[in-house]
Parts: sequence; structure tokens; C-alpha cells
Amino acid sequence: MDIVNTVVNNQAPSGRKPKKKRLSPQSSIPEAGKLGQWPATGICGNDITSSTLYVAAIATYYAGYLAPVVLLIVAGVLYLYRSVYNEVVTALPLNGGAYNALLNTTSKFKASIAACLTVLSYLATAVISARISMAYIESLFPPWPALYASVGLLAVFAVLTMIGISESSRVAMVIFIFHMLTLTVLAISALVNMFADMSLLTANWGYLPPNTSLISALFFGFSAALLGISGFESSSNFVEEQKAGVFPKMLRNMWVAVSIFNPLIALLVLGNFDNIQIPEHQRDYLLAILAERVFTGNGLKVLVSIDAAVVLSGAVLTSYVGVTGLIRRMALDRCLPQFLLRTNRRGSSPWIILSFFALCVSVIGVTGGRLLSLAGVYTISFLSVMTLFATGNILLKVRRKRLQRDFVASWPTVLLALTATIIGIVGNIVMKDEFNSQAVVFFTRGDDAANLNRVMLYVRHNETSNRILIVHVYEDKKDIPDSLRQDIAFLDKVYPEIKMDLVLRSGIFGPEMVEQLSQELNVPKNYMFIGHPGKKFPHNIAELGGVRLII
Repeated sequence: MDIVNTVVNNQAPSGRKPKKKRLSPQSSIPEAGKLGQWPATGICGNDITSSTLYVAAIATYYAGYLAPVVLLIVAGVLYLYRSVYNEVVTALPLNGGAYNALLNTTSKFKASIAACLTVLSYLATAVISARISMAYIESLFPPWPALYASVGLLAVFAVLTMIGISESSRVAMVIFIFHMLTLTVLAISALVNMFADMSLLTANWGYLPPNTSLISALFFGFSAALLGISGFESSSNFVEEQKAGVFPKMLRNMWVAVSIFNPLIALLVLGNFDNIQIPEHQRDYLLAILAERVFTGNGLKVLVSIDAAVVLSGAVLTSYVGVTGLIRRMALDRCLPQFLLRTNRRGSSPWIILSFFALCVSVIGVTGGRLLSLAGVYTISFLSVMTLFATGNILLKVRRKRLQRDFVASWPTVLLALTATIIGIVGNIVMKDEFNSQAVVFFTRGDDAANLNRVMLYVRHNETSNRILIVHVYEDKKDIPDSLRQDIAFLDKVYPEIKMDLVLRSGIFGPEMVEQLSQELNVPKNYMFIGHPGKKFPHNIAELGGVRLII
């Protein structure tokens, strides 16, 4: 009986108070210290609205003039998911997102699968956002050590998160407001420029990518445009840190921002570019290029570039906040070691934050900053998380009918939302296969094996293609180098992951030949490469329509 009383009274047998351990089984933040509507919106809003920087370009690449349409469809899908998330979170107002939804409706093992996908999504978000953010800075202030600066940025936000969620949310809110203002200025400038001359919009209307039907443009465009809602899934991973009633308002704010700016920016691309066949190397910087076209001088371009760097940094913060809420919840459920629950004086979880930082740095180290493969993981993982969340909603309806909730999503809403993200997963998987199979072309004048090896290294380090066509244009068969076939056969064995083929074509190399081969081989001109032309070359490089110099 004495022992029982000792435990209940939380005192040691000697009467001394036991030593406190900084373990936080639940959110210990008082209601007054929790996040309001706009600080919470800032944390998630920076992640989801940073997609505006690139999703218009990606949607245009796959859907052509239908890009605004597919982005509006994606906004509709997000509207459906607002109801899905509201029902689950008001029924189960705990951190953990899809993990929490499945944990309370199915087994811990199945819930852990959702948690692993969520961590992958956060990892990819943090690393890619940090790397692209520093790339924007590099474009303004070359030379800039973008790779090392990415690690530094990750470290800065790790420290900021350890200081406390209230402090970091204020930074996030400032970034979000700055981003919204910058997009508004850019949109107004581009609208004025478009209405001053509607000829570009008229010329681009009706354009679809080569060999693309209306149905395939909608399918692949929609699948690619779903990247524009990444970050929405983060909202449910820090529910316990939000004031009562904030969660639905935060979802609404994010939906409004995405529904307005993503389709609008895509429309402005159609109305301000004379050719919407956007080269791959311009897709990440499309808004900066748009700013340069619609505003005299470099002022708006610099503003957009700075905004891009800042809001992508905000997406890094979103990853830290979201993963902290998820990992703490998993540690509470004893899926992870208990030392992760230890908190500092500000209530943050330093071991979780430092572990996540170490994982991010290891990814940068392993990839060397070449993150194209990680981008595929990012897209599939966050779509899978949203799909599993909708699955959790269905299980909640079936198995937890009597559980009190403030919102109820209708069956058609949940099933349609689930179907949409499944279609997006399938579409992205198919696109990844097709993207890798897209051939690139190198025009050779008879380069030796050393130069051809430099070409292979360039393709391996800078492109995701697994096929390269070595094209030699000759006027006389006697001009074909005898060693060319042997060199290509040798390099084909050295680089088994990339298939090499030799294409011999009689004629004269020039703009007409480039155009003809681009059509015949179904290779865009910006995927065609040449070595440095000699002084006697009769054409300007611009006349070749976007062919790149790589050696």
C-alpha cells in the first residue's frame, strides 16, 4: 500500500522529489502558446505554395495549353481532400497524419508503412527545397557554393526548430506573406503585359506536346500537376500544436492560395512566352524568366529569385516541424526509441531534429547534390501518403462510426479523392519510365573515344535519359571515321546503364538537318548536343533551335 501511495503521489520513498526527465508524452504547450490561424498557415503554406515556382512549367510541358485546366482540376481534388482531412483530424485530433488515421483503424504495422512514406516525403522535401533554394542564390551571386550552402541552410532551420515552434512559426508567417505579395506583383505585371498584346496567347492556344493526344495530355498533365499540392499532407502532423478550430481554416487558406496562383501562372506563361516548349534547364527558373519578360529592368527578376530562395527555405522548416510531430507520436507508441521523446527547455525535441538533419546531410553527400532520382521518390511518397489518408478516412467511417467528429466527408467525396491520387501515382510511374527512355542526341564530327567519354559523363551526371544516339552527318561515306563504331561499342560496355546507338546520315549539318532529325527521331532540340563548333561553321548557334554545347 505504501508503494502504491508513493507512485500515485509521484514521490520517492525517502520523501525526495524524483529527478525529472525531459520526456513529453503529449504536447505540453498551453492553449495560449499554441499556433493561431496564420502562423499555422505559414508553416504549411510555404511548402505547398512554393510549388508555384515550378508546377506551371511542368504542367505546360506535359499538357501544353491545357495546363491551366489540369491545375484547376488539381485544385478541385484538393478541395475534396479538405473534407477528408477535416473529418479524420476532428475525430482523431492528434499528431501523426496518415499514421495516426491508420493506427486507430487498423494495425500498427500498416500504420508504420504510412509513417515511413511520410518521413521519406519530408526527407525529400527538405533536401530538394534546400538545394534549389541555394541554386537560386547562386544564379544571383555566382560563384556560390550551393552544395555546402544547402547543408548550412538545413543546419540553420534545425537550430530554429529547436528554439521552438512559436518562434519558427513567426518566421514562416513572414516568409508566407512575402511570397504572396511577390506572386501578386508578378501576376499583375504579367497580366498587364498579356492584355497589351494577346497575340502570344492566341498563338499558343491549341498547342499540345509532340505525339500527344488530348486524353494523354490531360492524363499526364494532371499527374504532373499534382506536384502542386505537395505539402498539404504536412498539415495533420502538428495538430496538437494548433489552437482549437485552426486546422480547418489552415486547410482553407492553403486551398485558396493554390487554386488562385497555380492556374493563373500557367495562363500567364501561355500569354507571355512566344514558344511554350520550355527547355528542361529553364523549368526551375521559369518565374524568374517570366519576370524578366514582363518588367523592364532586372528588379522584378531579382525579387522573384530572392522570393524563390526564401519560400523554398520555408519548405525546409515545414519538413522539420512535420517530421518532429510524426516521430514524437511514433516514439510514444514505442515504434521508435524513447530517447527521441526528450525535450529541451523550450519544449522542442532536439534528438529528432538532429537525427533528421543527419539524414538530410547524408542524402546530399550520397547524391552529390544531383537530386533528380530523389524527386521521383518525393512525388510518389507524398501521393501515397494522401492516398493512405483517404483510406484511413474510409476505415474510420466503417470501423469507428460512433466516434465524435465535427466534419463528415461524404462517400462520393472520399472515393473520388482516393481515385484521383491513385491515378496520379500511376501517371507519375508511367511518366518516369517514359522520361528515362527519352533519347538524347549527340552530333559527332568523328570525335575520338576520349571526347565521346566526356559526352557520356555529361549525360550520366546531368540527364536522366538511359539512351543516347550518336549521330554522324557525312557528305561522303569515305568521311566516316573507321574507329567510330569500335569506340561506341566499347563505351556502350563501359556504361551499361546507358544504351548507345550510332546513327549515320548523309547530308550537310545545319538547321535543316537538325529540324529533320528532331522530327524523325522524336527528340526535342534541347535534348540535342554538339561539341564546340569551329571558326568555319557557317551558322550561329541560335539558328540550331536550342541545341546545347556540352564539350
